[in-house]
Amino acid sequence: MKASLLAEGRVKLLKLIAETGSLNKAAKAMELSYQKAWKLVDASNKVAKYPLIETQVGGNKGGGTVLTSYGQSLIDAFETINSNCWEFLDSEFKKHEL
Repeated sequence: MKASLLAEGRVKLLKLIAETGSLNKAAKAMELSYQKAWKLVDASNKVAKYPLIETQVGGNKGGGTVLTSYGQSLIDAFETINSNCWEFLDSEFKKHEL
């Protein structure tokens, strides 16, 4: 996984996209401009093997943005790795009595 692919903020944004079905709503929830949110997702998409989100053009029900299964798998992997890192750090601190 490339370093610029995911980070805590990008994962939070992707989770909010999955939850709200909208990049705009996810951006507002994080107090980001739509443009900033789009740039974050676009930057991740450019280095990812597959798209993280799919946009849906408006119509009777309006448009939206959905997380792809690949996007969800990256979130899951990030959360597992993040959890493992914290567990490792906790054990190291205990070893050194910090």
